[in-house]
Amino acid sequence: MALEMDSVPSLVLSVLAILVTLIFLMSTSKKKNSINRSSNKKLPPGEMGLPWIGETLEFHKAQRSNRLLEDFIQPRMTKHGNIFKTRLMGSPTVLVSGAEANKFFLSNEFKLVVSSWPSSSVQLMGTDCIMQKQGERHRCIRGAIASSLSCTGLEALVPKICSSIDKHLSKDWHGRDTVSLYPSVKKLSFSIVLECLLGIDVEPGMLEMFEGVVEGAFAAPVNLPGCRFWRAKKARLEIEKKLVGVVRRKREEMEQKVRREEERRLLSGLVLGLMKGEMSEKEVVDNVVLLVFAAHDTTSFAIAMICRMLALHPNCHSRLVEEHVEIAGSKRPGENLTLEDTKKMKYTWQVARESMRMFPPIFGSFRKAIVDIEYEGFTIPKGWKVLWTAYGTHYDSQCFPEPLHFNPSRFEEPIPPYAFVPFGGGPRLCAGYQLAKLNILLFLHFMVTHYDWSLLHKDETITADPLPFPSQGMPIKIAPKQPCK
Repeated sequence: MALEMDSVPSLVLSVLAILVTLIFLMSTSKKKNSINRSSNKKLPPGEMGLPWIGETLEFHKAQRSNRLLEDFIQPRMTKHGNIFKTRLMGSPTVLVSGAEANKFFLSNEFKLVVSSWPSSSVQLMGTDCIMQKQGERHRCIRGAIASSLSCTGLEALVPKICSSIDKHLSKDWHGRDTVSLYPSVKKLSFSIVLECLLGIDVEPGMLEMFEGVVEGAFAAPVNLPGCRFWRAKKARLEIEKKLVGVVRRKREEMEQKVRREEERRLLSGLVLGLMKGEMSEKEVVDNVVLLVFAAHDTTSFAIAMICRMLALHPNCHSRLVEEHVEIAGSKRPGENLTLEDTKKMKYTWQVARESMRMFPPIFGSFRKAIVDIEYEGFTIPKGWKVLWTAYGTHYDSQCFPEPLHFNPSRFEEPIPPYAFVPFGGGPRLCAGYQLAKLNILLFLHFMVTHYDWSLLHKDETITADPLPFPSQGMPIKIAPKQPCK
């Protein structure tokens, strides 16, 4: 009996060895077949790095230090050109740069490429969210979101956003002489997307739950207790439980024809699609989760970087303040801003665009080739990933002369298509782009007309984990000033 028991581990090890060998042989066979299929095709230049790992470690190191352009992209572009191959997170990947590359790949979504996010992101954002949908299903969900952000929808949003900003400043800024700008704006942006856009009340702890999910969005999908991804999945389940309850209550209200102001908001539009059988409950929940992430994290970083550049360029700040003083002076006491007022904030939007050019809220995104793609004399094999980056054009001197120089006036003239891509482009252009614009313009109006302010740390570093953020929260010194008349 002892002999039999002792032989069990040996048997298990033998079986495992056989399985590993079979997997290795199958993998080798697939690689050989792939090589044979590509043998007559000219692949882009570049190095694939170590097996499976490739150049992932170098990529993540550069991304975390917010030096993706300087430490990863530029050295390889200098060596190989605007298109080169590498291996990232286990996948052969072709990185492309330039406005023409952006246009080619982003406009050929669903034809040549499809969105391809890491497994951890897909599981945490939701398998039924819009970023996972293709073709007609993508258009259907995008249409439901876009309808709430039409001109009529945006006009209705402006006073709601103004009210949220006013309340936030009164609660979090009033009576203080210093404020950590980034976390403050993040809290505000979170409440704007939930309360103003979706009509969902913000409950204590909700922001922290969403933050917990974001932390695992690009982590290794290892669902073991204590791991970052495991913690993020746990937070995702808590969020999902809350949102399912919200969606079901909203459906019940709408079925009972309880007329409320919130019915014009995005959540009601999604629930209406659920009631008509056009969307599932999971699709509604997953898209709400994605919208919250997409709308508050990137907008918060954009506002922080705009304020940083204004502080570093006093002349730009003075000109921007003049624009807002003039708009405020045209309003009667207690009169709200309107959508038409935001259209007068032309210089402010130039400053915002130039700041997002230099500090894009997203570095780019991955696509997957669904056919063999011929581009620039090279073949990108079916199944390979394609990574386009905002940095690849935002710092291109052909599109933006003197790209390291902060110059908002460059946006007085039309920008070449697909050269400026902080919100992506093509069929997957960020659906919340107009909401982000409103949030930015209206917050800056309240900030510069209500407060004098200055940065406490002008050389604060920017890091990323996984999205970019100022490492010290961007503390600012504030002092209230008399309302403009």
